[in-house]
Amino acid sequence: MKEILQYLFNHNTLSKAEAKAILIEIAQNKFNENEVTSFVTVFLMRTITLEELEGFRNALLHLATPINLGTALVDIVGTGGDGKNTFNISTLASFIVAGTGQKVAKHGNYGVTAISGSSNVLEELGYKFKDNEAELLGDLDKANICFLHAPLFHPALKTVAPLRKGLGLSTFFNVLGPLVNPARPEFSIIGVYDLEIARLYQYLLQKQNTNFMLVHGLDGYDEISLTADTKIFDKNGESIYSAEELGFKNIEPESISGGKTKVESAEIFLRILKGEGTYEQNAVVLANAAKALQNTEKYGTYENCLNLAKDSLNSGKALNCLKVLTK
Repeated sequence: MKEILQYLFNHNTLSKAEAKAILIEIAQNKFNENEVTSFVTVFLMRTITLEELEGFRNALLHLATPINLGTALVDIVGTGGDGKNTFNISTLASFIVAGTGQKVAKHGNYGVTAISGSSNVLEELGYKFKDNEAELLGDLDKANICFLHAPLFHPALKTVAPLRKGLGLSTFFNVLGPLVNPARPEFSIIGVYDLEIARLYQYLLQKQNTNFMLVHGLDGYDEISLTADTKIFDKNGESIYSAEELGFKNIEPESISGGKTKVESAEIFLRILKGEGTYEQNAVVLANAAKALQNTEKYGTYENCLNLAKDSLNSGKALNCLKVLTK
C-alpha cells in the first residue's frame, strides 16, 4: 500500500484494473486501518476519475452477494454528502412508487454524513434487514418493495464501515453506493450533490443498457428539492426544470429539514406517509416519485406519473406498503 499511496501522492491516478484490484484487497483486510484511511483521504482531496470510479464499482459488484429479484425494478437513491440534513426523501418516494404497483428494489445504508440514512429510518420503524433471496422476493410480491441493506451484500462496505463513521465525511464510497445495487435494477433515479460527479455517472451509465435519471438541485441537493431549479440527466441528454414545471411552487430549505435524532426522523417519515405531511414535504417526495415513474417509460407523461404518485400517497397505498413490509 505504501507504494500505491506514494504513487497517488505524486498526483497520479489509477487505471480501472488497478482501482478494482486495490478495493478487492481492502475488502480482504490486506491493509491496516491507517493505510486505508490514507487511501480514502486521497479522494477527499481530488475528484475521482471515470476509470477509478468504474474500477471501484466493478470491484464491489464482483464481491457482492449475488441475488436475482427479477426485472423491471426501480431504485431511488442518492449519494448523500450534500450536508443539507433533509428528511428521507428518496426512501419515502420509493414507498410512493411501490404504492402505484411498480416494483422497487431500494438499496441503502446507515447515514454517514446524515443523522438518519434509509437503513436507520426503516430499522427504527421495525424493519428487519434480510439477505435471503426468497424473503426479498416475498416482500416484492406482497409490498411491491424490498430493501437491500448495503453491508449485508457488500463485504467491502462492511469492512470500511467503522472508518467511514470515524471520518464522518462523504467519501468515494458515498459516490459508489448508488451504482452498486446488487439487484441491478433496470430503472434508477440517482440524486447527486455535485455536478462533476453527475457527469462521471452520466458517462458511466451511458455504457449500460439501463434507464437512468440523475437529479441535482442546483443549490447543492442530491435530489429534487424544489428549493431551486433541478438539473436532470438521462440517456437522452440533460434539462433544467423549475419547481413550477414539476407541478409545485418553490419552497424554503428549512421546510424539508430532517429530524435531529433517528427517532424524530422516523416520526417525520411516518407522518408524511400517513398523509399528515406539510405541503412542502409532500411536494418534494411526490416530485421525486413522479420522475422515478416517468423514467420507466411505462406510465406516460410526467403529469400522469404525478397523478399516480398523488393517488398512492393520498389513498394510503404507500403507507400500506410500509405496513406490509414491516409487519
